[in-house]
Amino acid sequence: MNTTFPETPDINKRKAAVAAFERFLETIQTLRAPGGCPWDRDQTPLSMRRDLIEETFEAIDAISQNDAAHAKEELGDVLLNTMMISYMFEQNQDFTIADSINELSDKLIRRHPHVWPQSEGASEAKGQVKSSDEVLNQWDRIKANVEGRREKSILDEVPEGFPPLLRAFKLQKKAAKKGFDWGELGPVAEKVQEELNEVKEARKELESIPNHTEPFTLNADEPLNSAQLHVEEEIGDLLFAVVNYARKLGVDPETALNRTNQKFYRRFTYVEQKMEEAGIPMDHEHLPEEDKFWDEAKSKGL
Repeated sequence: MNTTFPETPDINKRKAAVAAFERFLETIQTLRAPGGCPWDRDQTPLSMRRDLIEETFEAIDAISQNDAAHAKEELGDVLLNTMMISYMFEQNQDFTIADSINELSDKLIRRHPHVWPQSEGASEAKGQVKSSDEVLNQWDRIKANVEGRREKSILDEVPEGFPPLLRAFKLQKKAAKKGFDWGELGPVAEKVQEELNEVKEARKELESIPNHTEPFTLNADEPLNSAQLHVEEEIGDLLFAVVNYARKLGVDPETALNRTNQKFYRRFTYVEQKMEEAGIPMDHEHLPEEDKFWDEAKSKGL
């Protein structure tokens, strides 16, 4: 598609970016070439899935900490994984890096008819677009009516392979687009409390069964297994409700939980270090000392 783009505010930065990308691509090609790096040559798109996920989370963490220098590094690592995997597909003659980038540009132009009025998505432009919600609604109409990407349910647009926390968040967002959502925060908070109470009731049911400390017994203890499954179901409902509460507060639950994991790691390793320095074993008998060092870690902002 021939499209006229606005002038870049700084043409020198555009030229620098083009030169940097060419150097970057040449670096990747050298790593994957005969005589290149054995590790890089051994990788496949499947083997690099975990690296892509991990680097993405590290970039999110750097952004959350508002650490520009760290974000620069981690976003570079995300780009490395994206480009390395794309080049592997190119080597396999599935598609080229240029194919992927051009398809992305075409999609962005098509789905922004309010920016490119002559784009293929113009048929779904319903007057002026003034808000983010209107942009997203237009985006969905273009996907369905122009690109033909219709699903039986709007929820089918959320991949089943997403991590459960992320999938819950995305399912709720999709449902909300159809009006299936509380308008106020109060009922959402009440739902969290309701689900917590149901977990407590399920726990009481479990504790009423002899030997309830043995989960999912090998001897097919049906009452015990059924009670365990009930607790599991109610915990799932509670987590789903908490995710919904986070969504209504404008908080991404994956990002929030990742930050808490990092915080727990910093504080717990501080406790470990201090307990070792004090010659105190870490066990249930010395929980007061552990709590003291935990509070010390908190006071230090860890």
